[in-house]
Amino acid sequence: MSTPPTSDVDLFADDVVLDPYPVYAELRERGPVVHLPENDVYALTRYDVVRDALADWESFSSASIAFNPAANEALTGTSLASDPPAHTQLRAALTENLSPRALRGLKAGIDTKADALVAELVEQGSFEAVDALARAFPLEVVADLIGFTGHVRDSMLRWGQAAMQVLGPMNQRTAQNLPIAGELYAWCSQVKAEDLAEGSVGRGIFDAEARGAVPPDAAGHIIHQYLGAGVDSTIAAIGNIVALFADHPDQLALVRADPALVPAAFNEVLRYWPPINVWGRLSTKDVEVGGTVIPADAQVAVLLGAGNRDPRHYDNPDAFLVERNPVDHLGFGYGPHGCAGQGLARLEAHAVIEALSRRVERLVAGPEVRVAGNTTRSIEKLPVLEVIPV
Repeated sequence: MSTPPTSDVDLFADDVVLDPYPVYAELRERGPVVHLPENDVYALTRYDVVRDALADWESFSSASIAFNPAANEALTGTSLASDPPAHTQLRAALTENLSPRALRGLKAGIDTKADALVAELVEQGSFEAVDALARAFPLEVVADLIGFTGHVRDSMLRWGQAAMQVLGPMNQRTAQNLPIAGELYAWCSQVKAEDLAEGSVGRGIFDAEARGAVPPDAAGHIIHQYLGAGVDSTIAAIGNIVALFADHPDQLALVRADPALVPAAFNEVLRYWPPINVWGRLSTKDVEVGGTVIPADAQVAVLLGAGNRDPRHYDNPDAFLVERNPVDHLGFGYGPHGCAGQGLARLEAHAVIEALSRRVERLVAGPEVRVAGNTTRSIEKLPVLEVIPV
């Protein structure tokens, strides 16, 4: 067994996080695992090794999902940062309200909200896609779902963005966001059932705690995950939907001609531009991957975005093709830690794609503005200059 090849790439450099795909292509060619001394990580670069590692929690622990010790310590005891068997119970409480049956009752309301919002924006003729749609829509859906009111509702965007930024290494982005993530953490550690709207999922989590279905004092941690893990990534995904359909009007036309393509279109958005490109794991022992060895207790960087563009797995991976329907994409992760909120994210994204494809012939967008992020790759500003309605 040999040691993995190395690269002097800094995964978290501004130019890399803004457009990681050239670097991902280079790393994939070096090998399925590449050691990056600059970040002190072993990066998994190809589809098969990424998927296998996400499935193998015994070799690749979630005890170190962040790339700095402060965030990992703060996340201790959450479903995100635990392994089975503890993870199993925490996750069950998280997903109880996100099961297909639980979400079925939300679908009509989410579809109606998305259609009304898109109709209003089409009527305006131009709009700022991130603020007016990508942020406005999921923030409202999640706030209503969990039962957030008052100042908490107003803080959701800041808190959600900070929760993702602090998962990076201890760079400037992490340092600037630690106090904001701390606000979220402090609120979640003292939130009570009566702080959340009656009949909300948030109230339901406290009911589950009261009847012993989740560990004592776990309700706040679970609510932290709804907001910390779910908001920023969904906003990024919806921003990506608008940008990709503006860039590829032929693909929007395919969905308009065949509305059954809506789920396939969202799968392709998540494969082509996953909201989260890198996620952490910790090797629990010497692990053999692709004929090389990752040493025990090493920080591992799981490159979801690199796996999603691996030509060994997808034909023509750098093309955005809604008919591809890559149901096995890595945008939601995989295995026991596969995104717990993916059902809700799909409901929201499908509703937006349906509304856009039904009402819009063509979107003419200006250049997208991105801001460097440690974890989430999202669009900060996207001016839609003209909407040509159906």
